[in-house]
Amino acid sequence: MRLYGSDTSPYVRKARVLIQEKGIDCEWVLERPADPGGRFRELNPLGKIPVLERDDGEVLFDSPVIVEYLDTLSGDRLIPAEGEARWQVQKIHAMADGMLDATVARFIEGLRPEDKRMQEVMDKHAKKIHDSMAYAETLVTNRACVIGDRLSMADLALAVALEYVDFRYAHDWRSNHPLLAGWLAPLSQRSSFVSTQPPKG
Repeated sequence: MRLYGSDTSPYVRKARVLIQEKGIDCEWVLERPADPGGRFRELNPLGKIPVLERDDGEVLFDSPVIVEYLDTLSGDRLIPAEGEARWQVQKIHAMADGMLDATVARFIEGLRPEDKRMQEVMDKHAKKIHDSMAYAETLVTNRACVIGDRLSMADLALAVALEYVDFRYAHDWRSNHPLLAGWLAPLSQRSSFVSTQPPKG
């Protein structure tokens, strides 16, 4: 089984973190979105990463689909199969993906020439990020896990999103969200997060 994707994509990183947390045998194939000859383009008609190529030849794409499939392969489920806990975990997973989308969009807008850059667009995406952080802060008060009393995909997805904000929208959000910062700190030290950090520079 192979996971295709870049070392800077947070969507790919979500899958890589889950793979390590669950001890799944899956080869990571480094391919970047700008690579015109990437195999992921052959496998995904949308030409996007991540892409998961299974041993039976079947292909899955889009990170929520990939992580849910991987979650079924080994150990305790990080995405509950049923019940209210499933919807709560998936809600936070969706919010974390929205934070990623907003961070990517803000970063891309910031790459435009200064005279063509739209500050209102950057501010709109920044507000989505900050509002999501404020909401997440209410969930981690005196808790090690976002949903329930054990690690779930909600924790992994939110932590990946927060670290991606640090990577592409570096600013002091921790002063305004100290509980969230405290919740993130031990997760950031897990080997699955340390080993999947995007390259600096």
